[in-house]
Amino acid sequence: FCQPSGWQLFTERNPPTFFVAVLTDINSERHYCACFTFWEAVESAQPQSHPRNGEEEEEEPSSPVQPAQLFAPKSLVLVSRLDHAEVFRNSLGLIYTIYVDGLSVSLENVIGNLLTCTIPITGGAQ
Repeated sequence: FCQPSGWQLFTERNPPTFFVAVLTDINSERHYCACFTFWEAVESAQPQSHPRNGEEEEEEPSSPVQPAQLFAPKSLVLVSRLDHAEVFRNSLGLIYTIYVDGLSVSLENVIGNLLTCTIPITGGAQ
């Protein structure tokens, strides 16, 4: 559901997209799924060749034509029982901004840190 147009590689980086899908569980309760999709450069555009049984790998002469840079979609998804699309968009956009600013922290570490932080209760003790 997070990539309704399908998963495909592109030669140009597309702008990020955001939408909210509503899923209903077996108890007819709604779950709001906010999807923020951005495009990430693919490390290697060409498949690696591996030597076959006992064969030595031959080096290919370097080609003056470089393969095109390819970009793959990557989605951040936030699932909630609350319908707060603007908050979801801002939150996922902030995570994306931290990621693209390259603050020497991986996307997985940013999300992991957010999931383990303690949030104080309004008007009460932590």
